[in-house]
Amino acid sequence: MAKQTLALHPTHFCIHSLEHDAPIPNEVLQAPIFFISKTEDELSVVVPDDVHVKSEASDTNWRAMEVLGPLSLSMVGIMARLGSVFAKANVSIFVVSTFDTDYFLLKQTDLLNAVNALRNDGYKVTE
Repeated sequence: MAKQTLALHPTHFCIHSLEHDAPIPNEVLQAPIFFISKTEDELSVVVPDDVHVKSEASDTNWRAMEVLGPLSLSMVGIMARLGSVFAKANVSIFVVSTFDTDYFLLKQTDLLNAVNALRNDGYKVTE
């Protein structure tokens, strides 16, 4: 199976944790790109760093690598293979998925190491 191409987004992101019953802030819904996850215990939102969200906790300066797709929901092992490359390079990841693809968020400080690890493993990364 051919290895995927990943596209590095120029945006810097912030990951926020909110109370599980908090309303989704309007600032999130107005952002040009955002990701939302909710469980019984927590509401998490990922927005560009310049979108200000009042949250319980936050972590800034993440970059997103999109696995170029669309990817079929029946495809197996993509996240595992990419996650393994990042783990071997000692790069922490935060993963979000859409119907069509996956996004790997990486700290800006780990970006060069992550890109080099991917390229050394045969992946193409576009910037």
